[in-house]
Amino acid sequence: MVAGLFGLSAEEAVVALHLKAATNWWDIVNHSAAWQDRIFHVLAALYGIVAIVALVQLVRIQLRVPEYGWTTQKVFHFLNFLVNGVRCLVFVFRRDVQKLDPEITHHVLLDLPSLAFFTTYALLVLFWAEIYYQARAVSTDGLRPTFYTVNGVVYFIQMILWLALWWKPVHVVVVLSKMFFAGISLFAALGFLLYGGRLFLMLQRFPVESKGRRKKLQEVGYVTTICFVCFLVRCIMMCFDAFDPAADLDLLDHPILNFIYYLLVEILPSALVLFILRKLPPKRGITQYHPIR
Repeated sequence: MVAGLFGLSAEEAVVALHLKAATNWWDIVNHSAAWQDRIFHVLAALYGIVAIVALVQLVRIQLRVPEYGWTTQKVFHFLNFLVNGVRCLVFVFRRDVQKLDPEITHHVLLDLPSLAFFTTYALLVLFWAEIYYQARAVSTDGLRPTFYTVNGVVYFIQMILWLALWWKPVHVVVVLSKMFFAGISLFAALGFLLYGGRLFLMLQRFPVESKGRRKKLQEVGYVTTICFVCFLVRCIMMCFDAFDPAADLDLLDHPILNFIYYLLVEILPSALVLFILRKLPPKRGITQYHPIR
């Protein structure tokens, strides 16, 4: 160690020692079974909390407006509960999931909640698109069929990739699957930027005395920013995951990276959006397409 620092100035030697200590700390935590379990259990607990919050909010909405069926707001909270609940169970049994055979089962359990997360927040984009076009007196008849078609195509392509990976588990298929996730994440980010941005600008043009204008403006602005950043970060990290073995999120010995990734792209965004959209719908006058408040 000392010999390796010969020729360096005192400041450079101190920096090198700090970098080595940081690297050792990262490696020690990553390769420690105890730390792996602790980090994955913390992730499971955080997902469990978000799932419970989503379920409680769903129950509150149902008690407030029991006369309505599955409104957009109810479906959004149910999907949040489902995604976070499944993630919680996966991380509770993360070590067992890693050992599943065939390997395709492992990929499905990790990838399927990501697809459901995309569907959950694509539903929010759909809701905003409906508000925007209805406000401009434009027909929204084609929006929901487009939503179902896009989601159907996404799930179909991912199923083909899973089958290909099951039939011949080669690295190139794994890379294609991860790049596919990066692509749909970028698509979702652009969807929030397009329709969230349009709705934000439209609300800005409303008269100042409009009831609830400022609150709605803040709500749309915050949620758009959070979701755009969330899906953009997911896209970037999935690109690194596809081509850099050191960034592989599917490995047990990358718990710190897993913690950072899932905290940034799922847990924090879900928690913040649920908090921002926590207001219950009014007891009367709610419509199928305008329930998320």
